[in-house]
Amino acid sequence: MNKKKKITIYDLAKKINYSPSTISRALNDDKSISKKAIKIIKEAAEEMGYRRNSLAASLRNSKSNTIGIMISRINRPFIASLISGVEDYARKEGYNVIISQSDDIYENEVNNAKVLFDTRISGLIVSLAMETKDFAHFQQFVDQRIPIVFVDRVPEEFNSYRVLIDNYSAGYKATKHLIEQGCRRIAHFAGAQHRNVYKDRMKGYLDALREYNLPIDKELIVKFKTLSFEEGYKAAKKVTSLDLVPDGLFSANDTAALGAIIYAKKHQIKIPEELAIIGFNDDPMASIVDPGLSTITHPAYQMGKISAQRVLNHTDEMYDNSVSEVTILNTDLIVRESSKKKG
Repeated sequence: MNKKKKITIYDLAKKINYSPSTISRALNDDKSISKKAIKIIKEAAEEMGYRRNSLAASLRNSKSNTIGIMISRINRPFIASLISGVEDYARKEGYNVIISQSDDIYENEVNNAKVLFDTRISGLIVSLAMETKDFAHFQQFVDQRIPIVFVDRVPEEFNSYRVLIDNYSAGYKATKHLIEQGCRRIAHFAGAQHRNVYKDRMKGYLDALREYNLPIDKELIVKFKTLSFEEGYKAAKKVTSLDLVPDGLFSANDTAALGAIIYAKKHQIKIPEELAIIGFNDDPMASIVDPGLSTITHPAYQMGKISAQRVLNHTDEMYDNSVSEVTILNTDLIVRESSKKKG
């Protein structure tokens, strides 16, 4: 079977007797083209099945062959792997990458968005700052038909591509593992609950406790600002100072979990005998720390690669159809000595 021929601007020009440059401007709603001509050209384009690649169009409009990446903190192993996935795919396709970090501060993210927009990028990949609750700063990209892919930390009410993992099942899986190891009083180090990743991980944690008829103690749930090592260290001190101490801990990332391990070792709390710990992300330090940290895998590199593919394969018509495509990847449980009470 012959592959269907792709309709070009030159095919439209032959059909309706307008110059290719006029057709290009009309498809971009250029004010120099009459409304009548725009209507004729757009109707002909739809009838002939013309589909325009937004990145090619952006280059014709003097935008760069560059993808922007907005992330929280570049020094996090998960983010570094994510960026590598984006860069490897983008470079293979002949595109460059510009990286900006927000340090999890909303105002920084807004400023970074403006800088990247002014740089005339051809596409944007975003992992939201922890503080971000308003997404108006992304509308400028939508208005100019610049494709956006949100990855990992994604907005729930903003039509765009999303690439993420099943955080709910991952949180459930981590908590269930601790329960199966004999833990009955399990603490949780939680991230900001307006962020999808941390909200869903906590839901999984809570549902696992309910399923096994274990008590939900609010004193054992510590909500963090950034889930840093220092916060993990302080939170470990807090929960182990309670009258009823936890015998298990599920941390929403490995960084805070490592803080808990260091605190426990410094204060002669035996891991995992007295406190079994599991983290999230499978950062490199998880396999180096003693005892090794049990964790949940987070396919960062693959998420970055898929995000770059979505940007580069985007067409303008996808915005006309209110893009809300979601790609969800699976995770795996990695059991190390920090949680292995049995077997």
